[in-house]
Amino acid sequence: MSIETLDTPRPPARPVPARDAAARFLSRWGLVIGFVILWQVAGRAGWVSPAVFPPLDKIAVALWQGLSSGALIDDIAISLQRAGTAFLAAVALGIPLGLAMGQLPAVERALDPLLQFFRQTSALALYPVFILLLGLGEASKVFVIFWATLFPILLATIGGVKEVDRKLIEMARSYGANHLQVFRRVILPASIPAIFVGLRLSATTALLLLIAAEMIGANKGVGFQVMNAQYNFQIPLMFAAIFLLAFLGLAANGVLVALQRRLCRWSATDR
Repeated sequence: MSIETLDTPRPPARPVPARDAAARFLSRWGLVIGFVILWQVAGRAGWVSPAVFPPLDKIAVALWQGLSSGALIDDIAISLQRAGTAFLAAVALGIPLGLAMGQLPAVERALDPLLQFFRQTSALALYPVFILLLGLGEASKVFVIFWATLFPILLATIGGVKEVDRKLIEMARSYGANHLQVFRRVILPASIPAIFVGLRLSATTALLLLIAAEMIGANKGVGFQVMNAQYNFQIPLMFAAIFLLAFLGLAANGVLVALQRRLCRWSATDR
């Protein structure tokens, strides 16, 4: 290679054409935009009954009125408190127990039959039992959400530990690492992506069970507002509460994805 070739500057990178950026945007969000436009036009043009599917602008007005008056703010706070308490309790129990079951065969053999039995039992089917034991107060609502969110975290943690490359563990031990060092430096970091998959599934499950828990024996919460608006035929407010729950789920997922990217920079996370 000649000196002239080495000294020749590289051409600057070509900017991404605006057409390509627009194509990528539409490929990701085109269906969502089309769905929103179709809903609005269908409601305004009378293709569907506005009493059943009100136009999105009416739903947006109902959402803004609920937020500006503070009524929905109180419901959001109560719902987040219920779901957050149950989710944090599931994390506090599920991750340590999953790490223990994934590493210790004796613990897994002892607990796996019980785990398989309970995880096949629907939390909603057990909700009347929780109400009988704990009453209609906050305890039964939090516990049914905790019950449903525990198993995705627990199973994902067990699977993450078992999927750690055995060669990495053997290599660490060959360099003199003890059991605690192998756990801290190899097993736990390698299990974090799988654990976050369980966390994201559990966060979604927490919001789903929150709706069911607040529809029975509650007088506050976003789920209660969905049922209350339906009973009073306030359909725009009902859809506003439903969309609000969806936004809360997206926000929770976004927080967990951002946290995973920060803790697992070596592991690509696109969603």
